[in-house]
Amino acid sequence: MKNLNGRKARMLLVYPDYTDRDTTAKTSGGNYSEGLASISAVLKQGGHSVSLMHLLYLHKEDEFKRKLTELGEFDIIGFSIRTTAFPDAQLYIKWTREVCPDVFIVCGSYHCTLVPDEVLAVDGVDCVCVGDGEYAELELCDKMSAGEDYTNVESLYFKLPDGSIKKNPIRPLFADLDRLPIPDFDLFDYDNLESSKVGTAIVVVSRGCFYNCTYCGNGNFRKVYPNKKIYARFRSPENTILYLKTLLAKHPYIKFINFRDAIFNMFPDWFDTFIEMYKKEIGLPCTGNIRFDILTEDTVRKMKEAGFYTVDMGLESGDPEMRFKYLRRYQTDEMIIRCSGWFHKYGIAQLTYNIIGLPYEDIHRALKTIKLNARIKSDRTIPNIFYPYAGTALYDISKEAGFIPEGDLTKRRVPLVQPQFPEEQVLFIEAYFMHFVKRYKRAYAMPEKLGKLYEKWLDVRVTGKHVPYKQLVWLHDRYTDARNVLKDFLVNKMPGLYVKLRMIKHHKKAQTK
Repeated sequence: MKNLNGRKARMLLVYPDYTDRDTTAKTSGGNYSEGLASISAVLKQGGHSVSLMHLLYLHKEDEFKRKLTELGEFDIIGFSIRTTAFPDAQLYIKWTREVCPDVFIVCGSYHCTLVPDEVLAVDGVDCVCVGDGEYAELELCDKMSAGEDYTNVESLYFKLPDGSIKKNPIRPLFADLDRLPIPDFDLFDYDNLESSKVGTAIVVVSRGCFYNCTYCGNGNFRKVYPNKKIYARFRSPENTILYLKTLLAKHPYIKFINFRDAIFNMFPDWFDTFIEMYKKEIGLPCTGNIRFDILTEDTVRKMKEAGFYTVDMGLESGDPEMRFKYLRRYQTDEMIIRCSGWFHKYGIAQLTYNIIGLPYEDIHRALKTIKLNARIKSDRTIPNIFYPYAGTALYDISKEAGFIPEGDLTKRRVPLVQPQFPEEQVLFIEAYFMHFVKRYKRAYAMPEKLGKLYEKWLDVRVTGKHVPYKQLVWLHDRYTDARNVLKDFLVNKMPGLYVKLRMIKHHKKAQTK
């Protein structure tokens, strides 16, 4: 048992924040984490100190150990672990234990909630937090400070000295998010975050989601709580405005707000109330994640008036069977097309998220996703290759079908191995997704007979027997490398130009007055 003899705890949060493992020259940037900022705010409110080790790329042993030593001494080191970062986190934990043999190591975040036993089994881990961590971590720090037994703290699983595991009950959710302090934005080098460099604030004012999409961990996250019915919650509109005003007072250069809540219009009454307040009291251009099947034209009109210049929407698959049977997204093509028309009508740009490489998908089903994006005239698209997160329904489906190979999936560009949808075809669809969306848009805008001929010609270019998929993917990889270098240069050296180009890209006129 670690006893601080009345002294307040010193905690270090370690945040592996990268997808590109090889950007070793990166010295600034990275992403804001609402969860870590919230934990820090609660702990500091309790009198404890909190620091951040923000890892922007895969660190080698000597560099990691040097940085850890330079940060000072800590009583508790907490690792934020998402699934794709878990292999790297295991290395960081091992090196941390070698540098700090007496430190208490706790792990939290998504992967720990989905598969806590897997994380707790890692050599060097003392404790795992399941679910929301703010008040579990606060109680841990308080009891450690007071020299009390902390192995009964709810929401924490402990590895005891004799090797046994103690799993405490998960503490109930609290319905009122307003009880949380405003996040500790100062935990980060906020002015040098990637979004901050282009005048954008990443904001999260909710917890959870009440939908059960099979590829998402939210359904399983909800199950861990004893009062799961209140899993989806928002700060009140008034408290959300206070959050934004606090952030803007600290960083007045912010010109755009990016709401990263799971579904920003999840509660329509809350949403309508908030955007009226936002329009009057904040008024900055903004964006957020919206869901098709809980949307009305009146809400879209209000969004435009409040400053929404673009929206993000999960289309996921253009194949109705994939959406209904495998994703549990009960949205028809007609519904998606109708809602998208409202954004065109009021001049709000639309970005869609799409998933490629789903279990039982093939290139013909994937082409349906491209075509539906063309039919709704998507302004931007993001095609994501499906990753089977342990504990989700779609992971189980993939596993049962034999699509998940042995080994570390985080090292694979296409996690699933499917004979009907080989890797080179998945990568081709991902690489040329928007290229073909634009061309199918053109086909659908042509006179009917000519458009159908052009569409058939495009179909052959996507699904034909002689398409050189591997070579085309290689060419696109080189283009992507060059584009990323240019983007990084603009963000870091010419952020003003980058913002202007972004606004030109997102500027959209209403189709009707």
